[in-house]
Amino acid sequence: MEDTIVLYPSPSLGHVVSMVELGKLLLHHHGRRGNHQFPITILLTTGFWDIPTIISYIDSVSQAYRSLSFRRLPSISVDNSQKCSRAAIGFQFIRLNAPNVLHSLEEISKSYKISAFVIDIFCTSALSTGKDLKIPTFYFYTSGASSLAAFLQFPKLDEQTTGSFKDQPDTVFHFHGAPLLKAIHMPEPALDREDPAYHDFVVYSRLAKSDGIIVNTFEDLEPISIKVIAKSFCTYILIIVVSSHEVSIII
Repeated sequence: MEDTIVLYPSPSLGHVVSMVELGKLLLHHHGRRGNHQFPITILLTTGFWDIPTIISYIDSVSQAYRSLSFRRLPSISVDNSQKCSRAAIGFQFIRLNAPNVLHSLEEISKSYKISAFVIDIFCTSALSTGKDLKIPTFYFYTSGASSLAAFLQFPKLDEQTTGSFKDQPDTVFHFHGAPLLKAIHMPEPALDREDPAYHDFVVYSRLAKSDGIIVNTFEDLEPISIKVIAKSFCTYILIIVVSSHEVSIII
């Protein structure tokens, strides 16, 4: 049975584009199998944050990269009138897609051996799905190692603090391997402890439970952050080298 990789971005265009670029990188450097390209499937949600730009973008990528295919999940609607942030509604939408992701992986597995399932950091609800199917499941973190180091330390920060960060203008956090960060400058989903998105954010920061994390960095750029992550959250680091340059790290 032929191998394949499945990628699963969160709904917004920026996350879709980043995941597609990862797919292109994998095809360029690892995609050739004899006289044909290694196939990659990208799962796309439908019904939330859908914009015409995404459709036209998918069409252009599909024409340019025949080994990159897109599988649209069934449309799901969410209640936009809920008294919570748009981020919380988006996170709920992703969770509601868990059964669709399971079905897609099962269908793809009938024709291919899924050698890796790569998910967006906000698609954590799919982590257990990949694990249950015994598919190696990795996170794709599009930012650098310093923000990843801070992100991985967020659960401990949650345990040690009270109140909402948006109400603490004078509080400054010191994350190991990352610059000082004011509480009010935390990512938007983490600002309001009363919003459901905050609790999702705590769950999403437990990336170390996956089989690995793909990070958009290289060792000479963020040596301190990478050492902190390696020492505290992982068991090994694999450097991917492209044209004699380190372009990303899997942890």
